[in-house]
Amino acid sequence: MEAKTPREFFEKVLPSRFKADKAEGVDVTVQVDISGVNGGSWTVTIRDQKLSVKEGVHPSPTMAISMAETDYMDLVNGRVSAERAFFAGKIRFKGNIALALKLKETGFL
Repeated sequence: MEAKTPREFFEKVLPSRFKADKAEGVDVTVQVDISGVNGGSWTVTIRDQKLSVKEGVHPSPTMAISMAETDYMDLVNGRVSAERAFFAGKIRFKGNIALALKLKETGFL
């Protein structure tokens, strides 16, 4: 399923794509800020192999990602890899890169 907007990705696609079995031992709160017409801020928490998504800003996330809407949609729809987007400067990222790679296995990135 391809998401058309960040909201659709967070509300419909991500919950169905999430792989709980790959999230064992992961305890992270990610602040995702998307700029653009359909942008916004979302907080994604993965803890105890469960995914939680809330709209809004978290006061002290473990990791922060910010991207333009078009780049983010390319990323979540598989048109560009997270690594490629990162090295092209399309992702502004704060946090542990090893943990970010683990999140990729869970279906989040």
